[in-house]
Amino acid sequence: MDEPVTAIRNIGPASVAAFARAGITTAEQLRALGADAAYRRLLATGSRPHFIGYYVLVMGLQGRPWNDCKGDEKRALRARFDALVAATPETGRGRLEAILNVIGVVERRARR
Repeated sequence: MDEPVTAIRNIGPASVAAFARAGITTAEQLRALGADAAYRRLLATGSRPHFIGYYVLVMGLQGRPWNDCKGDEKRALRARFDALVAATPETGRGRLEAILNVIGVVERRARR
């Protein structure tokens, strides 16, 4: 039985539409992909990078409330998110930041 994507905790109507654009229409597909691969697909199909959306997905796949992510765990997820976005050329952000860093226009700030 294929469960809808909303069977995963924290997934609402806006996320359902974004996942559908990425070809993810069932909870089983989303679980099989995992958070990082699913989020890459969202980015590749035009969703704008948003850290909260990413960690809400991670928490949901773990069956946890969206606001359960704090402290060191949240900082580690932020690092994963930043790496994922930078490695996804479709977002443009990774390439642009790399170029700006090379020419000295943007200095990466340390995340708290």
